[in-house]
Amino acid sequence: MELSMSGGSLRTFARCVTCLARVGSELVLQAHPAKLELHTLNSSRSAYASVSLARGFFDQFHHSPGSSGPAASAPSSTPLQCSVLLKSVLSVLRTPPAALDHVAVSLPHPDAPKLQITLHCLNGMRKTYWIACNAEAEVQTLALDRGRFPSHLAIRPRDLARLLSNFQISLQELTVIATEPAAGLPDAGGDVGGKAVELRSYNDPTKDDCDTRLHTQLWIDPAEEFVEYVHTGDPVDVTFGVKELKAFLTFCEGCEVDILLLFEKAGEPVLLVPRFGSDDGSSSDFDATLVLATMLVSQLTDNNVAQQPATSAQHAEEPRAAATPSPVPENFSNHTKIWSELSEVISATTRSQHHPSNWVGADDNDDDNEEDEELLVQTTPHYMD
Repeated sequence: MELSMSGGSLRTFARCVTCLARVGSELVLQAHPAKLELHTLNSSRSAYASVSLARGFFDQFHHSPGSSGPAASAPSSTPLQCSVLLKSVLSVLRTPPAALDHVAVSLPHPDAPKLQITLHCLNGMRKTYWIACNAEAEVQTLALDRGRFPSHLAIRPRDLARLLSNFQISLQELTVIATEPAAGLPDAGGDVGGKAVELRSYNDPTKDDCDTRLHTQLWIDPAEEFVEYVHTGDPVDVTFGVKELKAFLTFCEGCEVDILLLFEKAGEPVLLVPRFGSDDGSSSDFDATLVLATMLVSQLTDNNVAQQPATSAQHAEEPRAAATPSPVPENFSNHTKIWSELSEVISATTRSQHHPSNWVGADDNDDDNEEDEELLVQTTPHYMD
């Protein structure tokens, strides 16, 4: 596999890698005759992200699936793939794209131990990096049919960022409640208006500091905030992670595309994809997918979602009573149980046997501001008598 990119494609590729690095720690590259796919999966298997780059995305794209041994005569249906650490790729792409003429990526053969990345700078300098490939690069791709989701909403990244700014930065899970536009949700004064969507901060009721944490609720009129909104039937809600959502938001904002969020109900996956104008991305040379697990327990009450906001104590007690109809093991919270279908789909995923020090912890929250440590070189002091 040999490819090169420059200009806008290089900037988009850098955004893709940055987005994937905020989801997982390992990058799997799969080269097909007509495209290059990038995949990553977080350690808890609750978030899966992939990026597809068409052949026309690159300045040059050469795919040679040949390999040594009996597999060389086999058809080229299986992609050429390798797995590397995302932190290593980010370190290579630290040079600003404005200072680069083009970037070349090469993998000589499927069993190559290292991936070669060469940066051709505008000042004539050439930087070559070799990133070690992990021993096991197997990962199962997760493909979800967009037609299976009965509800969806499309929103501009800046509008979504403005809505999320009302919540605490430390918020980890967000609940989205959708109703029919005709039914609507009440605002703080009890008036329904056109508010059919609610954004609600989720705090685990099993934690001791649940009542002391800030609870935020936003009632939204889809006609004012969303580019498109479709939902019919009973109210539904989905609760998913905020960290991966913000990473995808930043990616779509940099690419100047809207965000399309597709969902069904609590316990089913949430699918986020870029929305390229009026079509579904068929005219674009790249596409991205983010699949987020949702919590199994619904945050809706048994009566009706269109009611006045409950107190924090009520939010803490009602879900707890609904989540424990039968005896459960000690220290087990059904509210924090994550949707398991995503884990089942990717259950055959095997972890690479690289050194444990290369792993990024599942609960690391400093990915956004994390930077590799620079080598500190001190000047030699003057000789003194």
